Amino acid sequence: MTLLTKNHGQVRAVAKGVRKTSSRIGARLEPFNVVDLQLYEGRNLDTVSQVEQLANYGAVIIADYARYTAASAVVEAAERFTREDSSSQHYMLVIGALRALSLKEHASDQILDSYLLRALAISGWITNIDQCQGCASTETVSFSVHSGSVSCQSCTMPGSVRLGVDGISHISALLIGDWPSVGRANLATRASVSGVVAGYLQWQLERGLRSLEHVERS
Repeated sequence: MTLLTKNHGQVRAVAKGVRKTSSRIGARLEPFNVVDLQLYEGRNLDTVSQVEQLANYGAVIIADYARYTAASAVVEAAERFTREDSSSQHYMLVIGALRALSLKEHASDQILDSYLLRALAISGWITNIDQCQGCASTETVSFSVHSGSVSCQSCTMPGSVRLGVDGISHISALLIGDWPSVGRANLATRASVSGVVAGYLQWQLERGLRSLEHVERS
């Protein structure tokens, strides 16, 4: 299994006997859970020897298909982002996304888009969305999938996606977690921004996430 840790990035480990119905370790190592582990270090793989469950987000998430598919995309993206980046920010971001999905306070696809944008920002792939990259105007309408920046009408470069003021505002709201503003966005704006997020993610990671194909969009 692949584990994402707070201080050591990705850790690959095995847990013996987890498929037995009587295994307490197996139940605690279900997807989307937060645990405190004791590991024995091995030559290639560590071995799980003790597990304490800290948060059981998985039970709620797995029972809801829309939230399950969004959570699957979150953890697949996290695995890609943290292959070479062990920043604890990624760990905390994943925990926050899974917790939000389990609480059911916001649309699952919007939680996913918020997570993806923030993860891209942590990795340095979203530079500045507060003003135009060319002239510093705050009246921005386009997003560049090459630079992760925004532009005004006059400075928009070929290849940029025109989202309009509402679309850029929605990206900003997702990035900072302004959920009242996120909730007010219409379906067309949400769909446009989701497409841009998926496209930009694929551009940076050099291939898309398989789980995104199954995410239910509101």
